[in-house]
Amino acid sequence: MVQRAIRIGLIGFGTIGTGVVKLLQRNRGSIRDRVGAPLDLVRIADIDVERDRGVSLRRGVLVPDAGAVLNDPEIDVVIELMGGTGVARRFVLEAIERGKDVVTANKALLAHHGAEIFTAVEKRAVQIGFEASVGGGIPIIRTLKEGLGGDRNAAVYGIVNGTSNYILSRMSSEGGDFAEVLRGAQSDGLAEADPTFDVDGTDAAHKLTLLIQLAFGARVAFADISTEGIRHIAPTDIAYAREFGYVVKSLAVAKRHGERIEARVHPTMVPRTHLLADVNGALNAIVVQGEALGSSMYLGLGAGMLPTATAVVADLMDVARNRLHDSRGRIAPLGYPIRMQRRARTVPLDELESEYYLRFMVGDRPGVLARLAGVLGKRGISIASVIQRQRARGVVPVVIRTHHARERAVRRAVAVIDRMAVVRAKSTVIRIEESLA
Repeated sequence: MVQRAIRIGLIGFGTIGTGVVKLLQRNRGSIRDRVGAPLDLVRIADIDVERDRGVSLRRGVLVPDAGAVLNDPEIDVVIELMGGTGVARRFVLEAIERGKDVVTANKALLAHHGAEIFTAVEKRAVQIGFEASVGGGIPIIRTLKEGLGGDRNAAVYGIVNGTSNYILSRMSSEGGDFAEVLRGAQSDGLAEADPTFDVDGTDAAHKLTLLIQLAFGARVAFADISTEGIRHIAPTDIAYAREFGYVVKSLAVAKRHGERIEARVHPTMVPRTHLLADVNGALNAIVVQGEALGSSMYLGLGAGMLPTATAVVADLMDVARNRLHDSRGRIAPLGYPIRMQRRARTVPLDELESEYYLRFMVGDRPGVLARLAGVLGKRGISIASVIQRQRARGVVPVVIRTHHARERAVRRAVAVIDRMAVVRAKSTVIRIEESLA
């Protein structure tokens, strides 16, 4: 017997919101059959009520005031897709306080205010779904909460921003520079008009805060995640990486170090033989390293209208099922009660060790390599290999791959080298991850 409809209100009718409406309309019958009740989208709130989104709505469904969603006692579930951390926080907390379940794709909101929101959810015994906040359509949150809940995770890392990955992939395959490829991605609708959060690593760091909570049962402050973007990566770096046997990817990395957690986002040289090396375009891929299971990888489209909308609708269906069977709160938002979450300190980036790719643009003079090697050697940094080949207007790139070295030592050495008169441009430093499981 089909039960009463679950009534839904949507706040935010942008790209993802439009995708959600399309899926709910297109798959209405199959969703009803899977859930056991219809999902009725009865109200959409957005300040722009005139723009044609390519979907047909009943008269009165689209309104400019979010209060029409939040204050309607008949609405069971609120989908928040407006983005941001200010007004969105207030709307989500209001919905929770009114006993409504919430579905969101807002990773920035949860990165900055997740503890407050998850606490409110548990206190009011409602539900929150946020699968779409990490990895687009990849079901990584449900996997970490449930599928891998019995394991103890040692690391979680991967490619979690489709825009950065698309740009680096195009630079690798076509040889264009960063600015040129970014402009192309914006023209194709694959990068935002303001791509700052994507290309500077902020979006990936937001997602990493959530992955850490899910994988390790701990919370680190967003401000404590070391974050570096991809603007400084040049085609020559990608070419040299290939020569060394690597591919340049922007990785989000978290590893457990006893009671502390290593958390960082930055461009990384990944071995050509690693599965992540073949993750191209707008694809995302997340690797979880468990003590019992070992490594498992989850791959899929990490952005875009319909991939992200798929995750939103899956959350919506899960929330609806639990409402129908009076089982809300069966699984805590993070897979464990928020009171069990510990606050963890991060491992300072300066303490970490890895191999490094260093590119110095120097004047073409005798003895320069010896001077560079001297600065590195004085700080305990040994050289694994060197490439010095091209000449252009008296400036040559000297490319060095190091053995394992401490981050602090590398940064200090590069700072000294950049002050040398013979150095003609800011040096490039890229970490090499040989130890990815």
